[in-house]
Amino acid sequence: MIDLEKLFITDNPIFSGGLSLAVVAAGAQFIRSGGRVAIEMIRKRVLVTLEITSKDKSYPWVLQWLYARGNMTRHLSVKTSLNQATSNSSTVKIDFVPGPGQHLFNYKGQFMLVQRIRDQQMLDLNSGIPWEKIQFTTYGQSTEIFQSILTEAFDLCMREEEGKTLIFTSWGADWRQFGQPRKKRPMHSVILDSGISDRLLSDVHEWLNASAWYSDRGIPYRRGYLLYGPPGSGKSSFIMALAGKLDYNICILNLAERGLTDERLAQALSNIPQRSLVLLEDIDAAFPSRKGESQSNANSSQMPMHSLLNHCGSDVTFSGLLNVLDGVAASEERLVFMTTNFIDALDPALIRPGRVDFVQLIGDATDYQIKELFKRFYPEADNIVVDCFASELRKVKPTISMAALQGYLLRNKNDSVSAMQNILQLSQNALDQTPRHMDYKNEVGGTQSPTRQARRRLTVEEIDKMYFNPQEGWESMLTANKSGKGN
Repeated sequence: MIDLEKLFITDNPIFSGGLSLAVVAAGAQFIRSGGRVAIEMIRKRVLVTLEITSKDKSYPWVLQWLYARGNMTRHLSVKTSLNQATSNSSTVKIDFVPGPGQHLFNYKGQFMLVQRIRDQQMLDLNSGIPWEKIQFTTYGQSTEIFQSILTEAFDLCMREEEGKTLIFTSWGADWRQFGQPRKKRPMHSVILDSGISDRLLSDVHEWLNASAWYSDRGIPYRRGYLLYGPPGSGKSSFIMALAGKLDYNICILNLAERGLTDERLAQALSNIPQRSLVLLEDIDAAFPSRKGESQSNANSSQMPMHSLLNHCGSDVTFSGLLNVLDGVAASEERLVFMTTNFIDALDPALIRPGRVDFVQLIGDATDYQIKELFKRFYPEADNIVVDCFASELRKVKPTISMAALQGYLLRNKNDSVSAMQNILQLSQNALDQTPRHMDYKNEVGGTQSPTRQARRRLTVEEIDKMYFNPQEGWESMLTANKSGKGN
């Protein structure tokens, strides 16, 4: 048998050595644990930390603020932007920015550790960009220094964007800036027919100043506009100029975006950047009328809206769009502009009041527009020359878009004499081949595409039944369509 007393006696070398090692190990573990606890307590008492993730709206501001201080660290990344100075030259702007990792900054005499952390394993599902965060750590307990940094970052961003219009595009439920900020377009640079610009601008201003009025009466505070007319008439240009006048940005919503669903559409429209208007261009291409031109085309003309969109990758349904425009999922304080070349191709449900509150025809160049654009190009021309140009142009081109007219004047920009002398060439050149009204039948075989089959011209009687008052030009256009003169 083993003598247990001999094993546990103090002069037993095995027992003494093992006990000593156990005591030392326990003491070391206690010191390590206690040290970590002490360090953590000191860190919480002495240091203060701010964490900003790439999902937060302030993240791009802080990045821009760090870009401006890229020379304060030796671990750098490069940010290169190319700007076209002239038609034959470009300028390159190179900024050194803090790369991923740790950086030591001195801000207003106070040192702080800045960590730019990038997780390559975690990607934004919408953009594919790696998830990032920026972490500021400094000594003290006050957060005032962080407030100062965020304020500076915001002010820097505003200075960079001053006099510019930002374009955003949807990335699923989020919005991302598209390209570089664009110089604001002056309102006077877009020449619409007499009174149209003032009428639209006045209506927008009235809505912007009526928030309390809407609230007091329980009316949803949002406004929808539909600009229709032939291509090249200035619809998108006017919206760009209007955004600049209002100091607003533009959020372009592409309903055909792959992977866009009703839920993501609702989230995107409820998360619009501040001071931004929403633009849905060529709305007729995404949602043509659900009614057919004849009973024989009933099957194809009643094609579900989501089927038409699924063909190009989107899962947005027509009912989903209507719901986010004025249904339960619709957001407040929202300004929406839609454009279309073919208003008669739209489903009446899309343009009823509450979804579209103001409808405006932006048509081909009128005599007023022709004269104003001519004077814009040639300020030295007297009224006789201006009137003569407009008269001669009408003889050669009874209808012409503003885009085509501007293109012609650009080719004769040196003097008004050249513009007058070359005007007869308009009858020989294919200056403006854009049809004023679409021929819905294919010339080859008389067949129709599924999308065009779904389009049907609204009658004058149907327009008259709508709650809003049609703007000038509706009845004449629709009557021409009905009689076949517009084709």
